[in-house]
Amino acid sequence: MRILAIDFGEKRVGLALSDPTGVIAQGLPTIEYRGQRHLLSELGNIVRKYDVEKVVVGLPLTMKGERAAAAEKTEEFVAKLEATLAIPVETWDERLTSRLAERTMLACGQSPSRKKSKVDEIAAMLLLQSYLDRKGSVEK
Repeated sequence: MRILAIDFGEKRVGLALSDPTGVIAQGLPTIEYRGQRHLLSELGNIVRKYDVEKVVVGLPLTMKGERAAAAEKTEEFVAKLEATLAIPVETWDERLTSRLAERTMLACGQSPSRKKSKVDEIAAMLLLQSYLDRKGSVEK
């Protein structure tokens, strides 16, 4: 089952896709945010192109596990996404994914501040891999 992960933001939207077996996450090009209509159309195209069966959207939470300020906008986006796509959409804790993405880039000798779209892509990959790993451990 292919799963699409979305790191939703009002400037850029990071994306990652699972392999067909649902074990490994790989990045997809980041989408520049140009409004919800454009974004929903782009995501619909991706879902059809890759035969995605489920979407996981990162939910911003504080370190205490409480909803962060951006959580409301994310949940509004999730509701519109569910109404647009005919597949399940769920949220997943995205705490620290952007920070880990930045550290990963620094470790590879790349500047996160100069390649923000890459940070969003890596954050989406980390989000999806965490989801896949948890799903895999629960199924065992």
